[in-house]
Amino acid sequence: MNLFELSELVRLDESWKKCTGKGVCIAVIDSGIDASHPKLQGKVVESVEAIVEKDKIKILPSSFTDATGHGTACAGIIVSIAPDVKLHSIKVLGATGANDGRALLAGIEYAIRKRIRLINLSIGTTKPQYFAPLHDLLDKAYQAGCVIVAAANNLPYPSYPSVFSSSLISVRRSEETDPFKFGFHYGETIELTAPGVNINTTWLDGGYRKLTGNSFACPHIVGIIALLLEKFPDLTPFQVKTLLYSIARQNQAREREFI
Repeated sequence: MNLFELSELVRLDESWKKCTGKGVCIAVIDSGIDASHPKLQGKVVESVEAIVEKDKIKILPSSFTDATGHGTACAGIIVSIAPDVKLHSIKVLGATGANDGRALLAGIEYAIRKRIRLINLSIGTTKPQYFAPLHDLLDKAYQAGCVIVAAANNLPYPSYPSVFSSSLISVRRSEETDPFKFGFHYGETIELTAPGVNINTTWLDGGYRKLTGNSFACPHIVGIIALLLEKFPDLTPFQVKTLLYSIARQNQAREREFI
């Protein structure tokens, strides 16, 4: 089946929306995941942490906890769409929410090395010294068949790696509430829009919190991709992106019909 035929199949047959993400592994590269949360129990299969010691960076087993709540919030959004995915928590953020760019690089490299199919990156960096190594890593991920979804910067200037739209899928928030009605964003490196305003999601200590930001749009798209990968497990990163474009344009065309 060629890409056009696949796009038409997805457009005409929406049975993929009834999938649950079963068999799909997702790396959440963030502040960790509180796996004790009732909504996340049994869904986090691994927890590791990038430890920076002078010039050395190690990926070591970590407790199934979260330093800030950010990663737990993203994980909750993913499982609200794809409840049967397997989550791999890769902790690269500290308790203050600050990150060392080297930890981010190590976390991405670890996910690629483990061949984790889908990667949620609701974080990034504005430091230019990480531009080249991030670009190289993303190309490596693309060649390995890993699909990376990255959140755009909430501030009005670019952050890495979300600007590298050739080798990942970049996302910004919209006021839409239905995750299946994600949109296409024209004219910039940011490609898709998804719900990201007042999102009620999982938080620390078994709680919930309403959050706004591009960080929380990103896992909506990750959840959607998990459904597609369950239905069509052999999709390449390019095919995933093309299908998302097709669905997003279809969503926007439907909206125009009712204006």
